[in-house]
Amino acid sequence: MIALLFPGQGSQAVGMGCDLYGAYPAAREVYDEAGDVLGYDLSAVCRSGPAEELARTEVTQPALLAHSVAALRVLLAGGLTFDAALGHSLGEYTALVATGALGLRDALVLVKARGEAMAAAAARNPGGMVAVLGLEDAIVEELCAGLQDVWPANFNCPGQVVVSCAERSIAAAEREARAAGARRVVRLAVSGAFHSPLIAQAAEALRGPLSTTSWAAPAPAFFSTCSARFERDGFAELLERQLVSPVRFEQSIRRLCAEGYNAYLEVGPGAVLAGLVKRIDGSAATASAGDIDSLAAVLDGGWATAGEAGP
Repeated sequence: MIALLFPGQGSQAVGMGCDLYGAYPAAREVYDEAGDVLGYDLSAVCRSGPAEELARTEVTQPALLAHSVAALRVLLAGGLTFDAALGHSLGEYTALVATGALGLRDALVLVKARGEAMAAAAARNPGGMVAVLGLEDAIVEELCAGLQDVWPANFNCPGQVVVSCAERSIAAAEREARAAGARRVVRLAVSGAFHSPLIAQAAEALRGPLSTTSWAAPAPAFFSTCSARFERDGFAELLERQLVSPVRFEQSIRRLCAEGYNAYLEVGPGAVLAGLVKRIDGSAATASAGDIDSLAAVLDGGWATAGEAGP
């Protein structure tokens, strides 16, 4: 059983999607539609940057959505089939598009609004995110509970939890994680304390656009890394709650593996999520597809064999 994975912020890079745009009309249509919705040439920003512009959250989010959907359409045209889709943070919007629960144009409108709302909330409530490596989840959760304005934000894989902190609490979180025995503590290059109560203003701002969006029942299945379960409706409330809730990626993959999903294909730039899956369950087959060569390798078949790593 195959699950598609869609990445979130941090996977972007200048040049992403350029080869797909030039080679496949289906990919070009995605970027052209994105430009029409956004009011600027998204393909040009992805192609030429600069990196600082692409890294702006209100630009990054539509760019990642467009790249993943463009790659997905090429794969589907080539005969790819799948059984479920899930995403990391922003990637949940892409997973909803992949499963037919959300239209591309509506998704572009929403992620543009989401990025703008998150940037505004982060400016009003400054903060950051810190990756804590080498500690068990329970220890990190206990550490957060003992500090002011520090929350678990991403449960990525065994021994890798990201915490969100108010700006004044970042140094204390780093200090306490090291004191608890963390192997590494890495401050992330992000503009806010995402997936925490500090972004509540963004959730409120997104409530209106989410409530007026048209939704459909997903087919194939949609699995939420916010609730860590399959979801068939209630997407407006789910995506509002997602902004201030932790991403439970590890728990989600463990449940999918337990239900028989044994092959995971990351669609979009990078291979971060495929790597996390391998650390969660080394027997799962994984691959990533985001450029011409990796898409061709996936469509050649053979990657979805348990225990083998793909391209």
